Amino acid sequence: MSPKSRAEYFRERREKLKTFSVSVDRKKLERLEGKLAENKETKAGWLNRKIDEELGE
Repeated sequence: MSPKSRAEYFRERREKLKTFSVSVDRKKLERLEGKLAENKETKAGWLNRKIDEELGE
C-alpha cells in the first residue's frame, strides 16, 4: 500500500467511524466475552446490534 493510499484510507476511516470506549468491571466483561465466543459473535457486532435495537432500527 503506497503512503498516499494509506493516508487516504485512514482519512476516510476517521470520517466514517467513531470510537466508543468505556471501562467495565473485568469479571462482567469476561463473562460477556465468553458468551459472545459461544455465539461466535464479536464485541463490535454485538454492540452494533444493541445500538440498532435501542434506536429501533
